[in-house]
Amino acid sequence: MSDLRRASDARADAIARLTAPGAPFEIVEEQVRGSAMPVFRNRHPSLHRILVDSARYGDAEYLVCDDLRLTFTEHLDRVASLASELRTRYGIAEGDRVAILSANNAEWIMTFWAATALGAVTVGMNSLWSAREVEYGVELSEPALIVADAPRRALLGAVDVPVLSTEEDIPALSTSRPGVDLPRPNVGEDDPAVILFTSGTTGRPKGATHSQRNMVAAVDFHRFNDALAAEFGRAPSGRRFLLATPLFHIAALHNLAVPRLAFGDTAVITTGRFDIDRVLRLIERERLTNWGAVPTMISRLVEHDDLSSYDLSSLQTISVSSAPSSAALKERLRQTLPVAGRSLGTTYGLTESSSAATLATAADLAERPDTVGRAVPTMRVEVRDEDGRPAPDGVEGEIYLRGPLVMLGYWNNPEATAAAIDDAGWMRTGDLGTMEDGYLRISSRRSDLILRGGENVYPAEVEDVLMEHPSVRECIVLGAEHGDLGEEVCAVVVVPEPDAVSVEELRSFVAERLARYKVPTRWTLTTDELPRNATGKVKRQEVVLSAPD
Repeated sequence: MSDLRRASDARADAIARLTAPGAPFEIVEEQVRGSAMPVFRNRHPSLHRILVDSARYGDAEYLVCDDLRLTFTEHLDRVASLASELRTRYGIAEGDRVAILSANNAEWIMTFWAATALGAVTVGMNSLWSAREVEYGVELSEPALIVADAPRRALLGAVDVPVLSTEEDIPALSTSRPGVDLPRPNVGEDDPAVILFTSGTTGRPKGATHSQRNMVAAVDFHRFNDALAAEFGRAPSGRRFLLATPLFHIAALHNLAVPRLAFGDTAVITTGRFDIDRVLRLIERERLTNWGAVPTMISRLVEHDDLSSYDLSSLQTISVSSAPSSAALKERLRQTLPVAGRSLGTTYGLTESSSAATLATAADLAERPDTVGRAVPTMRVEVRDEDGRPAPDGVEGEIYLRGPLVMLGYWNNPEATAAAIDDAGWMRTGDLGTMEDGYLRISSRRSDLILRGGENVYPAEVEDVLMEHPSVRECIVLGAEHGDLGEEVCAVVVVPEPDAVSVEELRSFVAERLARYKVPTRWTLTTDELPRNATGKVKRQEVVLSAPD
């Protein structure tokens, strides 16, 4: 038997011990929204309980952001003050939406926890959105309060709810009532806690709604992994995490900011645009141990000219999330940073699943470089054929998920919710993959989805905007391989005559209406019609793109 197989078998045995009856992570079946579902018996009933319990970490650091350093005690005191002020001054109560429209900062996280302390629903709005997208997000979520930084307040326009600044209002409100008691909300496990926006094939963003149960299950995913590591003598301690991805994503909020509070770890927030030199200096200065990166970040790391000028000896673990990463990129990382590379794992999940639905360990990837791993405890993963039946091993089909991590649905969109989640709680992802011996491999992410630097771009949304331009007869938006970003956004636009419109005009037109990362960077303007099949559908595989610059 190979060493890899022995490691895999030992891990399976440890999982069985940890989840057995009477064990710390015993799995039982309970009714979840009308369906029997596997859940951990021993779990927190709400995020509020996790927040209260964080007091036990005392003077250890929880948040570091630029010049601000907050211990767990200081953070809890500020959250209690902010929550009290939001309740008394602005009337925020259970079920109200509190929208956050800001780049990453400590005030984002404190606002989230204050809203949680009141039983309110945090709406994480995309800080890269255009004014039009922001307006849509506000209309859909109907917040009772908006917290925004200066650049995003300029995008808000006229709104009929209070708008608080991250620069002045949140710091003032979070320190105005030192020593005040933390509010106690009346919330259930299946009450909504968070709304994060995800694009859809119909073009407009949808609000994936996560319950208290979803958020706690995301924490327990990490809690279980820590317990599993301890089974092999690798009990985590003194961890300091780099928080470099946007907080309106599950990668940063559900899988970093929230679990770090639950486990007494430190989250160090990098602000501004991603700059690999600045990040490496931050790792060196703050002695960071863990980095959850998107493939673009890893690409810039391995392509760096000289890492020897940085002290990266503290870095123990790097994980890759938010977008597929090639086996070649993972291998380059292992060669570049052997210590961190040896721990490299990967996951598969999506906004709608709150956290990872599958996990591949370093040993898994060594044996199966293209896998995203096996289903995590309490989650079920199936690959189904066109008739909705489980596909045989090795046969491609659509990936379905079920378990306590699956979202409640899409906010104020029952039609989209019904199309995504059936009565038994199974969610169809739209992604294609194959299953072999319980290991999942992704073959296509949501068919036409473009993954640009870890951000999802749906062609339909960009195409809808382009079609608003009077000189555009028809268009199609596609993704093309890009060495740094993974994929770039490409547009083929059919115009009535060669000089009807310029690329610069179309680029500006789209940039006024959509986030910068959705604006095509490669353009083809043509008077020829797009190739279509007999039913009139564009044959995407026959569309010819212009050569890259």
